[in-house]
Amino acid sequence: MNRLLHLLKPYIITLIVIVLVWKGLSFLLSKVIFPAPEDVIGAFGLALFTKSFWFHFLASGFRAFSAMVIAWLVGFPLGILMGYYKKVDQILSPFIYLTYPVPKIVLLPIVLLLFGLGDLSKILIISLILGYQVLVTTKDGVKSVPKEYLKSIHSLGASNWQVMREGLIPAALPYGFTALRLNSGVSVAVLFFVESFATETGLGYLIMDAWGMMAFDDMFIGIFGMSLLGVFINEIVNLLEKQFCPWFYNLN
Repeated sequence: MNRLLHLLKPYIITLIVIVLVWKGLSFLLSKVIFPAPEDVIGAFGLALFTKSFWFHFLASGFRAFSAMVIAWLVGFPLGILMGYYKKVDQILSPFIYLTYPVPKIVLLPIVLLLFGLGDLSKILIISLILGYQVLVTTKDGVKSVPKEYLKSIHSLGASNWQVMREGLIPAALPYGFTALRLNSGVSVAVLFFVESFATETGLGYLIMDAWGMMAFDDMFIGIFGMSLLGVFINEIVNLLEKQFCPWFYNLN
């Protein structure tokens, strides 16, 4: 129990500081615009028991998790192939590194024109952003495997597929999961942006709709919901990493 309190102490202190600063700002500013923390927390607690909140939360969650799955299914295998096969790397690297610095969110109007205003366009733009991160970090993970290690596996009569399965995939998995975890916040930020127009579902819509109607309590409920979704995404990636990369945690 004491150890748990010791681990949680920094987070508790940080939370207290945030609440105190928030409380101070609510006194200095108009409470209508910047409600007190206890009012928002109470409103959020009540919102958790409403169908409306969970309708928007699940809509956003579906988009975020679908985008993560697509990013992984495309980015991870491509990263392994580019890291292992020199010819594949030579063909794809110029395209990847020319397009990688381009902020993918600027492509949203094009994606909307091509795929419409539904969930598909929103999922694709988020998966595009995450997919690049997964691909690049996975490739770096494969490149970090010593060539001597791969040669030793080949010398035992292993095929290319066995080398990938026994050597490259285990080495690259932590890199791919790290990319997803580090970009969980980015995915939620992009989700907010794509849901802030041309839709009537999702937490982003809830925030902007409440802001437009000056319903600031509802706006903060949406913000809390977005934060909660970001925590869920981060923790799910952590659980998946622990499940599929137990050796990585044992080494650390």
